[in-house]
Amino acid sequence: QVQLVESGGGLVQAGGSLRLSCAASGRTFSSYTMGWFRQAPGKERGIVAAITWSGGNTYYADSVKGRFTISRDNAKNTVYLQMNSLKPEDTAVYYCAADRRSGSYSTYPTAYDYWGQGTQVTVSS
Repeated sequence: QVQLVESGGGLVQAGGSLRLSCAASGRTFSSYTMGWFRQAPGKERGIVAAITWSGGNTYYADSVKGRFTISRDNAKNTVYLQMNSLKPEDTAVYYCAADRRSGSYSTYPTAYDYWGQGTQVTVSS
């Protein structure tokens, strides 16, 4: 069992930056693919970024490419999402998720086995 706890959300003006963190419990964190998803009111939960166990492969949604960076520190059991040049349309609840498969990533929420409780990100115009 893996427990995930997100932090770092908040209110920021357009153009600003935030860094989300997701701390994981469990000794197998380093073998999991990790993903960040987001869900805005009235919309489906969608992938933002994903990273394989070694950090060697990453994925970004088109809407965040060049602005967001996903990274992980397996020694600290933590995955990060650095968000720069934030836009009002980035406003959502952000969730981190863990996929027990390590060698590849999926963009589908149903592929992920463990979820955090979410952290709110609000970008004002």
